[in-house]
Amino acid sequence: MTLTKRKKTTAIKAKQRHDTDTGSPEVQVSLLTKAIDELSRHLKRHRKDKHSRRGLLAMVARRKNHLDYLKRKNPTKHEELVAEIKG
Repeated sequence: MTLTKRKKTTAIKAKQRHDTDTGSPEVQVSLLTKAIDELSRHLKRHRKDKHSRRGLLAMVARRKNHLDYLKRKNPTKHEELVAEIKG
């Protein structure tokens, strides 16, 4: 259910602003999206896992907060990121 180191590094590399960037909103949204996808697949198999469902909802809320922040600070990046998530 957790992201492997390889999945994390590929998600970070895809959205980094510079070589040591791990905290920008784009990177955080990318990591949360990967974790949400993985947890969603887990919950499709294990429908009664209520504790993981609660964690999933917390991740979705955190991602939404990051996206709201990005929308205020850089609307064009926000639109690109949302299009990529939906895409």
